[in-house]
Formats: sequence, structure tokens, C-alpha cells
Amino acid sequence: MGANRIMFTGGGTAGHVIVNLALIPIFQKEGWEIDYIGSKGGIERKLIEKLDGVTYYPISTGKLRRYMSKENFKDPFKVMKGTMQAWRIIGKRKPSVIFSKGGFVSVPVIMAAKMRGVPSIIHESDFTPGLANKLAIPFAEKVLATFPETMNYLPEEKAEYVGAVIRDELFEGDKEEGLNHCGFDQKKPVLLIMGGSGGSEKINQTVRSSLDKLLPEFQIVHICGYDKMDESYNQEGYRQFEYVNEELKDLFAAADFILSRAGSNAIFEFLALRKPMLLVPLSRQASRGDQIINAQSFKEQGYARILEEEEMSEESLVSELFKLKEKSPVITDNMKKYHSDKSRDRVIEIIKTTMN
Repeated sequence: MGANRIMFTGGGTAGHVIVNLALIPIFQKEGWEIDYIGSKGGIERKLIEKLDGVTYYPISTGKLRRYMSKENFKDPFKVMKGTMQAWRIIGKRKPSVIFSKGGFVSVPVIMAAKMRGVPSIIHESDFTPGLANKLAIPFAEKVLATFPETMNYLPEEKAEYVGAVIRDELFEGDKEEGLNHCGFDQKKPVLLIMGGSGGSEKINQTVRSSLDKLLPEFQIVHICGYDKMDESYNQEGYRQFEYVNEELKDLFAAADFILSRAGSNAIFEFLALRKPMLLVPLSRQASRGDQIINAQSFKEQGYARILEEEEMSEESLVSELFKLKEKSPVITDNMKKYHSDKSRDRVIEIIKTTMN
């Protein structure tokens, strides 16, 4: 086994990459060799290939669907092909340990790691494990949970509750920079809108048609997803971006409120930064319902308000955002009880004690 070489995997959405982005700089500082296995066309490739000193290996990956599609018949073969590719890459790179954030690309990697005798660790972000992680958990050494309640769904002998891992740089944002980046001033509160890395058509459309009611109250920065910008709505106090990476920390610093999907990594980042949030979870029609459960957990703890996608209209969106503004002092107060720094240190400790 190569000394101090770690391999990361995970992808499909930005949520399956964010924790890896939080951990990679720490291992780089300590002089570890770092490789990443991801899909050929996923968002993880764009995010990881920008990093210096990380070698990216694309593999074949199927999408494990819960519905009937003729693609379902091809997918097992794609997963088998991906497993053989991962097996060869692991054999060549000889990592001491593999860390997975989930997503479909991780399944062949974790299976190949088991075949090669390399220990792997899975970090499960959601309240209940996703299908990819359910398939991969039997082959992994350890599985780490973000929500304490997730422990009920995991095999006791290999599970540990660690909490959310937050990127350090998010705390280093500059409010002034964030406002300048959008052409905003200090006079009105800033509402940051994010529809997930894929962008949300429904959120985008409802926000845009509500701008005349929202702009008297908020300055709005809208991260709308690749190819989802609509220049015809550009006006003072409303700024659109497809996707933000480097400047995100400054936009977070400038934001007073957030409207977002309820992916686990994102909402824990808003919590760590103490940003009152209105969550519009992905509907059960579009997902397995994990975002609805994530959002519910945050609402019960007093960290967020929820607006179901099916109930989202111009009227309900505007009404909920005004309520969020009104209730924000109480929400911010509840958030002060949460501390995120211990989670990351524990994850690093687990990686080091699990490696070959």
C-alpha cells in the first residue's frame, strides 16, 4: 500500500462533492497524495478538476432508478464496467483508504475497494440512507451519519454519528465583497436563492414572477443553475448567476436570508453560518422524499420554515418569505446552540484510524 494516499469518490449533485471539498485541503496540507474517482459528465468533474494536486479518474456509472425505464436494463452492465475500471484504478494508485460521499458513481468504487482489500468509509448526509449508499454499505468498513436519527437505519457495528462537515472557507466570507459582487448596497436585506446544483425550474419561475412584490423588501441574489438564467428579468436589486464557487463564501456573508432546496449539506452550511432559511424540499414525485424529512427535522429544531413545492405559488412564496424575515431573530437564536467544528475533526480521525 502507498503511504498516505487517499482516494475520494462521490458525485451526481454538488451535495455529493461538498464534504470531499471540505476534507481535501486538510489532507493536502498534511502532504497526502490525493486521487478522485467520479463520473464522466457529472458536476463533480467540473468541481474537482479545478483543484491542484488532485488526479481525477472518470468511470462508467449507471443511475439506479426507482421507476421503469429501458435504461434500467443497461445500468447493471454500466455498474459492472465501472467496478472493473475502479478495480484497475485502485490497483494502480494503491490508496490506504477510500472516502465516499455517495451518489451512484460511488457504488462501483466501494465494491472494487472491497475486492482490493482497501478499507472504505461512507459519509451519509441524509436522514435516511439513499439507494446508492444502501447498496454500498455492506462493502464499507464504516458509515458515518450526519443526523443522529440516521443511526436507526444503519448497521450498528459499523455506524457512527459524526454530524455535518462544513467547508472552512465558508466562514471566511467578506460581506462587503459579496455586496459589491452583486452591485448591492447596505440599505436593504439580502435574500440568497439557491435551487440546488441542477437548478429548480419551479423555484426559478415563481421567484421571477414575484419580483415586483419581493424587491421592495429584499435585494435578491439568485443562483439559478446551469443554462437557467433569464436576462429579461435583470433589474436593480436582482442579480442572477448560473453557479457560484469561489465567491460563494462572500455571498453567504452578504446574505441575511436564504431560500433553498433542502439537501442536507447545504442546510447544515446555512445552519453553521446562522442564516435563517425557507426550505422548498424536492417533492416526492421528483425524489425519494429525503429532502422533505431533512426539512422537517430542521423545522422542528426551529432552524427553518418550510414551503412544500406543491403549495408554492407567487402568493405563498411571498407570504412565507415575509414571515421568515419577521421570525428571523428567533431562528437565529435557536441556531446559536449548534457547533460544527467537532464533526470534521472526528471524520479525519476516523479516516486515519481506518486506513491500511
